[in-house]
Amino acid sequence: MSFLRSLLFSTPLIAAATVMMGLGSMIASLFDRSGNGQHRMAQIWGRMLLGASFIRVRAEGLEKLDPRAHYVFVANHASYMDIPALLARLPYQFRFFAKKGLYRIPFLGWHLKRAGHLPVDRSNARHSLKSMSAGARIVAERGVSVLLFPEGGRTPVGLRDFKEGAAYIAIKAGVPVAPVALVGLRELLPMGSIHLRSGRAILRVGEPIPTAGLKASDREELTQRVQEEIRRMLLGAEEEKEEEIERQKAKGKGQK
Repeated sequence: MSFLRSLLFSTPLIAAATVMMGLGSMIASLFDRSGNGQHRMAQIWGRMLLGASFIRVRAEGLEKLDPRAHYVFVANHASYMDIPALLARLPYQFRFFAKKGLYRIPFLGWHLKRAGHLPVDRSNARHSLKSMSAGARIVAERGVSVLLFPEGGRTPVGLRDFKEGAAYIAIKAGVPVAPVALVGLRELLPMGSIHLRSGRAILRVGEPIPTAGLKASDREELTQRVQEEIRRMLLGAEEEKEEEIERQKAKGKGQK
């Protein structure tokens, strides 16, 4: 039943929402070249996708962020639902780095380009460095945060080693890195699956890591620190989940 709901209800609604909001983003771009209006529409799109999928995402740790500040957000990447969750629950203007191939997808690619998101060509080191430098300029000159998935793509289990691009941008722009752990979305839409499961997930924000006084040569150490913080948050969430399961089991036994 869950698979039929996903196939016959959620998937068509997601496609319709993407087309509708993609067209809306194109129209908005004719009047707003800052990309801010398009981002607000993308936030609505993210909420629409979560609603159509019957996925509830709870945001934790937002109070650790200064609403007047700008950040390099760094998140783990395990599911196609990560981006809708981040757009829907992270109340910041941000631009993210997307694989170059996504820009060829109708509606999605049009939005990415017109909203000011940055393409990354991982097969070309020179082009990749150019994108990182552009990201640093966006943060420093335009006052807009950026978001990266430093694993370089979705992962079926655990975490891959983080690439150093996020640390490079944060150090060059002189802004903090904000670690973000996405918990539970992998189980709701696993890598390689088209079965969208309903359920709950968590977007957990860690303590921002300052970069004042750091040099480009410190990016490896900063990258490792960010990865360890995200790993710690993910492990903590798993322990909390197991404790909740045990509490539910104990509660069930007590009612018998």
